[in-house]
Amino acid sequence: MAGKVEKYLLDKLQKERLHFSLVDPDSFSIEDAKSTAQISEEAGSDAILIGGSTHTLGNYLDILIESIKANTTLPVIIFPGGVAQVSSKADAILFMSYLNSRNPYFITKSQALGSFLVKKTEIEPIPTGYLVVEPGETVGWIGEADLLPRRKPQIAAAYSLAAQYMGMRFVYLEAGSGAIETVPPEMVGFVKKVIDIPLIVGGGIRSPESAKKLATAGADIFVTGTILEKDKGKLFDIIRAIKS
Repeated sequence: MAGKVEKYLLDKLQKERLHFSLVDPDSFSIEDAKSTAQISEEAGSDAILIGGSTHTLGNYLDILIESIKANTTLPVIIFPGGVAQVSSKADAILFMSYLNSRNPYFITKSQALGSFLVKKTEIEPIPTGYLVVEPGETVGWIGEADLLPRRKPQIAAAYSLAAQYMGMRFVYLEAGSGAIETVPPEMVGFVKKVIDIPLIVGGGIRSPESAKKLATAGADIFVTGTILEKDKGKLFDIIRAIKS
C-alpha cells in the first residue's frame, strides 16, 4: 500500500512529469542547501532528494534535513548512500536494491541491515530498483556494478521488468553524478515499453535539450544534482522542458 509521499508522487504523475532536486551533503553547506531548496521549489521541482555516494549521516544529516524543510514545502526524500543514512527528519526514503551490482551486499544485505532502522524511525520506504548505466561514475565504482551497456537497452529493460515483478514500485536508471552523457534516450524508450511502474532517470542532465529528449523517450521523473552546484539558474529551463 502506497504511503503518503508515494501517493503524492503517483497522483502528480497522473498530470505531469516530475523533477527531483538532489542535494549531496558532501557538496552543499547548510546555507547552500537552504537556498537550493527555495530555488528548487520556485523552479517547479516536486521533491528534494538528500544523498550521495558517501556516508554522511547522524547529527549533520538531521540538521541538514531540518534546515531544508524549514525553507520548502516540498517533501524531502533520502537517496541513501549507505546503510545508516537514515533520518527521522525526512519524509521518505528510496528503499533501493542496487540490482546490477556484483556484490550481494548492495542488492539485499545492506537493505536487511538498514531495515530495522527504517522501521524505528518510522520513515516511509519507497521500494525502488536501482540500475547504473555506463559510465557509472563514483556510484558505479563504489557499488561494484556490472554497468549496463549503453548500446544494449534490452539488458536495462530486462532488469527493469524484473524489478517490477519483484514488487518494486519505481525503477531508477542512473548514469552517475557528473556523467558526461545522460542515460541514452533509446534505452529509456525501450524500458518504458516493457514496464508499468514509474521510471526515474538521473545523471548528466545539464540542459533543457537533454531533458526534453529523455522526456520524449518516456522518462517519468528526472533527477538533477550537479547543475544545482554549478548553475542554479538553468534549473528553471530544465524543469520547463520536462513539464512542457
